[in-house]
Amino acid sequence: MEWVNETLVREFVFLGFSSLAGLQRLLFIVFLLIYLFTLGTNAIIISTIVLDRALHTPMYFFLAVLSCFETCYTFILVPKMLVDLLAQKKTISFLGCSIQMFSFLFLGCSHSFLLAVMGYVRYVAICNPLRYTVLMGYGVCVGLVTAACACGFTVSLVTTSLVFHLPFHSSNQLHHFFCDISPVLKLASHHSHLSQLVIFMLAVFALIIPLSLILVSYIRIISAILKIPSSVGRYKAFSTCASHLIVVTVHYGCASFIYLRPKSHYSSSQDTLISVSYTILTPLFNPMVYSLRNKEFKSAVRRTMIQTSYPVN
Repeated sequence: MEWVNETLVREFVFLGFSSLAGLQRLLFIVFLLIYLFTLGTNAIIISTIVLDRALHTPMYFFLAVLSCFETCYTFILVPKMLVDLLAQKKTISFLGCSIQMFSFLFLGCSHSFLLAVMGYVRYVAICNPLRYTVLMGYGVCVGLVTAACACGFTVSLVTTSLVFHLPFHSSNQLHHFFCDISPVLKLASHHSHLSQLVIFMLAVFALIIPLSLILVSYIRIISAILKIPSSVGRYKAFSTCASHLIVVTVHYGCASFIYLRPKSHYSSSQDTLISVSYTILTPLFNPMVYSLRNKEFKSAVRRTMIQTSYPVN
């Protein structure tokens, strides 16, 4: 029997905010304002980095790519969630659900590997400053982003294929506000331990391996910083890493809670709350941590605004 014939569920119904029916209009306004602010700040970051030549460095190149990932990531999830907050029937087609899962896994996993790459960039900048421009040339930077995307694509393709080749015969009520792995798997009529194991191993690959690479980079970074004789120099070196460490902690903390727990510990209400944080709040938080508190970047924004407002003939 073919997979299409086995699948009786043609659409899923989101129940993520069903317990907050009286607050859904208020949530719509709050989430919409946060979403618009996030899009605006990421647009400022990307356009400033592209237009200001002083920011054409590896660090800001990867920051621009990270902002692109976060913009696309929120675009995959937030507009649909906003529409559902005002809709009576909160549904998504079977195909739409699989596309949504593939897209957010691709962007989320690529984001994880990109954070590992950015940790390596900081390692090179602090531990090999004289060879920094040679080791982190434009071709190398593009190659590292391509590798991060390739890893994200592989993880998302395998995971989505495993999940949506399972039969869905019974309930179509999804206790979430988007098509995440655990709530969708919970609706499958049956799934083997092998599928669960493969999905868990892919989560390990997308989270533990990048995090391990980040830890290795920072062990070497800290070792190099402690050898700096000047306390001012040590503080300056540590401060350049602080923003990256904050984002790493938030990203891997939320993702590990969702994807590395035993299935017996699954809680739809907890997952919904954590998912709101990394789909709505974290993309808002990251631009402020990485750029809007950075003096060099704020100076570049002012220069770009002046050049745009008063172009030189």
